[in-house]
Amino acid sequence: MKTLINMKAFKYLVSPMILLALALPVVCLAQTATPEKYVMELPQLNISDGVSLHIISPEPIQFVDLSTDNLIGDLPAENIARVKTGKAGAANKDDLGIITVVGQSFMAQYKVNYKNSETHNTITQIQIQPEDMQPLEYPKIAFSNQELYNFSMDILKKKTKAPLREVNDFKLSIQLNNVYVISDYIFLDISFINDSNLSYNIDGLKFSIEDKKIYKATNNQSLELKPEYQLYRQSQFKKNFHNIYVFKKFTYPNSKVMVIRLIEEPISGRTVEMKIKYSDILKADTF
Repeated sequence: MKTLINMKAFKYLVSPMILLALALPVVCLAQTATPEKYVMELPQLNISDGVSLHIISPEPIQFVDLSTDNLIGDLPAENIARVKTGKAGAANKDDLGIITVVGQSFMAQYKVNYKNSETHNTITQIQIQPEDMQPLEYPKIAFSNQELYNFSMDILKKKTKAPLREVNDFKLSIQLNNVYVISDYIFLDISFINDSNLSYNIDGLKFSIEDKKIYKATNNQSLELKPEYQLYRQSQFKKNFHNIYVFKKFTYPNSKVMVIRLIEEPISGRTVEMKIKYSDILKADTF
């Protein structure tokens, strides 16, 4: 009987992102797609009673399939699948089944065999290797988290020239170093500088589209933007914090501005905000 991992015991872990995953093998230089693969050709894993096998993926796992009741598992983290023998494992211990792991841009499959735990050399974790990855191809392009990380690191390594925009208040500065566009993504290269002697504890960093001119408070229309990805997640900085924020491509009219609002935790509550014109977005670099 075929078993799909469920959320209580993996409960159909299919993410909508799998329908958007990019076929480019940027993640780990996965092999080119093969038209078909037989069970005998799959890489083999050994598993023992009472020992969990942890399969570590280079990107968030979207879906896991365990082909028989001989295997059970769950997701202790977004990029780790934990698998062990089930109660039915004794029925056919030579061939426990097939594990299929699907990431954002690849699929990997393994044939699982039973191994006596008394040998004391059972493997407890593996990293999915590039040669085991089957690239997934979809007509609509979306970047995996690993690809967004790679792009962000490339941007971070670039030498920063004079910032496109800069605001200063309460001895705090926000600098928009540059804007980049890659496919349908906008990358904002932003630095935060603290010239005070007090560490800055971040309560929130908010992005929104707001009216350029507000005539009445009741007429102000604000649309919150949430990054698809950010390179670092930091709650405090002493002097400098440099980060990359990634958004799905968006547009807004000249009557509105994009607002970046950095908010400090109470009691200090220092808040600094920057307004970005759409013309700054239109001047975005590509690479």
